[in-house]
Parts: sequence; structure tokens; C-alpha cells
Amino acid sequence: MSNTIDPFLSRAQPGQLLARGVSRHMRSHDFVCVEELVPTRGLRVDVMALGPKGEVWIIECKSSRADFTSDTKWQGYLEWCDRYFFAVDQDFPTELLPDDTGLILADSYSAEIIRMPDEAKLAPARRKVMHMKFARTAASRLQGYRDPGVAGLVD
Repeated sequence: MSNTIDPFLSRAQPGQLLARGVSRHMRSHDFVCVEELVPTRGLRVDVMALGPKGEVWIIECKSSRADFTSDTKWQGYLEWCDRYFFAVDQDFPTELLPDDTGLILADSYSAEIIRMPDEAKLAPARRKVMHMKFARTAASRLQGYRDPGVAGLVD
């Protein structure tokens, strides 16, 4: 085992560290994740998780009170998922978060679902759109990772 520090951890922003822990935890529930996915123009979710039965969950990572109170777009994400969560660290004042949203406590290594929100099933056409966005985003990032020169070929 290497004693080197993960370079991601040393340069990541607090919200990115939370997203990492959330994504790791979601794998234990057989979900796969894409970070910073754009469901529609003007919105960018921190983590979109796709479940084994096609479930679409959105998790917004909030690193501080200011991060939460300055976010005026989060309610626009609700129509793009079956379940919506906030992920915060253990020091976050969770009383600020709406009771009808999910709650995940996270750090850069893992997470725990504290409160499961009610399910609001996506319409079949919207679900197909989200599955396609998820798949194309994930595939594009993988292709860019494997062949960085290909990223410049697409507008």
C-alpha cells in the first residue's frame, strides 16, 4: 500500500469532498454516480445517482450555511429526480434543511443516509431523458479520460 496522499484530496473544494464520500456510499447501495451533471440549461447537480432499477436520485452537497442560503436553484432540481437529498458534514446546521428532502451526512470517504425523502416518480419520458443524459455524460467523461485529445473534437 502506498503512503502517498491522494492528489484529489489536497486540491478539492469542500463540496467536492462531500460528493466523493456520497458517491462512494452510493456504490454500497448498487447506485452509480456522475458528479456535476447538467439536467437542463441553467442547472448543474452535484451528484446524480442511478439505481439498479433505474431510480434517479439527486444529491446536492452543501459545505456551509452560506453555501445553502445562497443556493436559489435547488428547488428546480426536484422535477429531474425520483428522490432529492442534501449531503452535509457533521458540523452543518441540519435544522436549516427542509424536512421533506433527504439528508445524508458525509465526509470525503463515506456517507450515511439519515433521512430518506418520499419518492416522487419521474414520468417515463423524463426518466428516459435523464438516463440518456447520465449515460452520455459518463461515456463522454470516460472517453475524455482515456483519450484526452478527443475532447477538442466536440463543441
